[in-house]
Amino acid sequence: MQYTYHKDSSTETIEIEAELHKYLFKVRRHNIDEDLYFRNLKDKNIYRYRVQSINRRKTILSLQGSEEKIVEPQKELHIGWCKIEPKSIEKVIASLNELGVTKITFINCEFSQKKYTINYEKLEKLLINSSQQSGRSSIIALEESDSLKTFLSENKESYMFNFSKNLVDDVKSDIRTIVIGCEGGFSDEEITLVEKQKIVGIDSSLILRSETGVITLASKISV
Repeated sequence: MQYTYHKDSSTETIEIEAELHKYLFKVRRHNIDEDLYFRNLKDKNIYRYRVQSINRRKTILSLQGSEEKIVEPQKELHIGWCKIEPKSIEKVIASLNELGVTKITFINCEFSQKKYTINYEKLEKLLINSSQQSGRSSIIALEESDSLKTFLSENKESYMFNFSKNLVDDVKSDIRTIVIGCEGGFSDEEITLVEKQKIVGIDSSLILRSETGVITLASKISV
């Protein structure tokens, strides 16, 4: 783990709850005399703390110093993702964070099942853990849009990932925002919302699941 997340990092003292204390000192086996590094994921600083006092109920750490340490992807990538089953999103969200995706907007597309409700609190926990492990100094920003039409009106330079002879690899340096469909893809009406030259695909005849497609896009465009 490259650092530990704590929302109060940057203050003169922070309190460590029992579960986090157990993880740091029993699972990770940190010595109580060692410096511990924290981020609050609100700024780009990393904060160095040391144990000030410890008892059975809580551990208090005192701030020793800080420095700006930016660990971010070189390229920004915003993915508009038509809603799919939340469990499938949860399986790949950490990988997308590690691949450097900057932002995901979940879209209520025509083929999205409206019963799906995304647990943003759970996704944020998964993203925080991913950034702690990878060292990334931020997490993916998460948003939601009512429809593909609304999303495209707010992100006019968007590309669309669909079956096409125009390949992602040929234009990936130009892509900052791209939309991917849910199971079943896009409706005929939704496809007409994007200019034909901005509909791109990959050199494969296989049909990808939505979660496989989003990992493929992030791998090709971000890395």
